[in-house]
Amino acid sequence: MPQQRVTVGQFYEAHSESLETKLISGESGLSRVIREPTVNRPGLLLAGFTKYFADKRIQVMGMAETHYLASLSVRLRRKRFEMMLSYKIPCLILSRGIKLDPILADVAESKGIPVFRTPLITMRFINRATLALEEMFAPRISEHGSMVDIMGIGVLIKGESGIGKSECVLALVERGYSLVSDDITRIRLHDNRELIGTSADITRNYMEVRGIGIIDVAALFGVKGIRGEKRIDLVISLQEWSSVEDIDRLGIEDRHIEMIGINIPHIVIPVRPGRDIARLVEVAAFHAKLKTTGVNPAQELNTKLMASMSVGKELSAGQTQTPSQHFPSDSAPTSER
Repeated sequence: MPQQRVTVGQFYEAHSESLETKLISGESGLSRVIREPTVNRPGLLLAGFTKYFADKRIQVMGMAETHYLASLSVRLRRKRFEMMLSYKIPCLILSRGIKLDPILADVAESKGIPVFRTPLITMRFINRATLALEEMFAPRISEHGSMVDIMGIGVLIKGESGIGKSECVLALVERGYSLVSDDITRIRLHDNRELIGTSADITRNYMEVRGIGIIDVAALFGVKGIRGEKRIDLVISLQEWSSVEDIDRLGIEDRHIEMIGINIPHIVIPVRPGRDIARLVEVAAFHAKLKTTGVNPAQELNTKLMASMSVGKELSAGQTQTPSQHFPSDSAPTSER
């Protein structure tokens, strides 16, 4: 999957509050692209060692870099700034509220490289920025389906248009569960091990119900009826009864569906008039939650049936044995005279 394209402006707009950053120079360079989702300190470069310089990353200067540069002459300091900013770095951030060196401001402005300031200590900023970048760079897809949180189980409900996804989710929200998204679910890969589902900001809280129109879920059912995002634990596909070729009657074999390289448990529920789909989805979520504790009713029943069949075969084999099998001819008892 192609890597997400993140610009300095997008990063600043999304995380300026949490990272406490403020733009102090180089506004014309906000369109520069951040090519790696991590942060670098350019201390070695400023000392003259240019090999292995990570120029694709956001650069952060703290007290160590600042005190070193202050020990240099004005001419040499300008030379080091020009050397650092000659690379295609995305931007430069000064931690601990460090004042902008006029020489750095002049060079950065001439090269169109944004410079920010943050009052955070260097390592705290690096930790927060790295997490923020990993989230922004995470692979993303959009799936045609609605999502609901059922007792801590994130359920993505898929199906053809008009099959009843929104009506099913509405019935679940009415029972006290939380809506994550309606119709279109945005999914991102988190930490390379789990998928997080959410809704587009503009459509959050809203649902489309055929015959009624757009409804505000939070206004009708309260804030508990809405959840901003949730891990996807189960995918349920609603299909017309006649189109399901092989209906799973036992559920012994676990089925999965792959999304962004992650396998998610998958259940197909046949739909036909008279079936309470919301109740079936609810039970499927409870069943999935139970299986996470190691309990699998289908496997347990299968084990009991196999054990019962094995005992039955042994009894049947014992009943069909002939007397000669019980009493060999060379040791058969003789009648007393």
